[in-house]
Amino acid sequence: MMKLTLKKDAGFAMVAAAVVALAVPAAAQWEKRPDPRVPRLANGQVNLDAPTPRDGRGGRGRGANANLPPPPPPPPGTPPVATFGNLGVNMPDGLPMTAWAKDLLKQRMDLNSKENPDANCMPMGFTQFHQQPQPREIVQTPSKVLILYEANYGLRQIYTDGRALPKLGDPQPQWYGYSVGRWDGDSLVVESNNLRGAEDGPFDGWLDVRGSPYSREAKFTERFTRPTFGRLTIDVTVDDPKAYTKPFTVRINQQVLPDTELIEFICNENQQFRRRVKID
Repeated sequence: MMKLTLKKDAGFAMVAAAVVALAVPAAAQWEKRPDPRVPRLANGQVNLDAPTPRDGRGGRGRGANANLPPPPPPPPGTPPVATFGNLGVNMPDGLPMTAWAKDLLKQRMDLNSKENPDANCMPMGFTQFHQQPQPREIVQTPSKVLILYEANYGLRQIYTDGRALPKLGDPQPQWYGYSVGRWDGDSLVVESNNLRGAEDGPFDGWLDVRGSPYSREAKFTERFTRPTFGRLTIDVTVDDPKAYTKPFTVRINQQVLPDTELIEFICNENQQFRRRVKID
């Protein structure tokens, strides 16, 4: 889910537009509460292609539109679409890994990727969080943007008050790093560094389920664009000279989920992953 209008002149009234990673259905768990502000077609379905709201209007939701059609194919020249399991699966030559990253990925996959942070109720990397099946909610305020992830109860802060991105190593590395955002037309551009990397522990520095790594040297640049009411694109550029021979960019598509709310999700409650797959 996501509280967001993603338009520079939209105002800061905590506008709402619940989103989920495209093509991953989310089971409805709250009662449906239709929002009269959500644009709809004559048959009652959400009009995903309605104009993007600019005055604080939006919708709340989760799962009600899981069977809606996918977006049209991207125009030529747009970044390859990422997947939850393998971030670079749609890149002609795959992710441009260094020897260090290739060796680490092999180690992780040799262990059946059992230390994946999502499976172990640990905080995920940005690209995993953006594609996790559970929804997220984005809240706009005058000085920051908050992303609340239902999955693993994640919370991310993006400062939009004009502060500069700190130097690498200045703040203590964190699971979600340090993020600052600025507007470029109708796109929100977010830069992040000072993340915990794969050097910090087995659950750190995962770009995808299989274990494509990132290091403490990583810088992420995300471009959030909402072309219509129901669509959100996130172009993610990873610049990590320790793990990748050159920066690369992938696209993540999300769409609005109307008429419901985030729910409390405590991942460690009755956690069964390691026992059921006989890891421990």
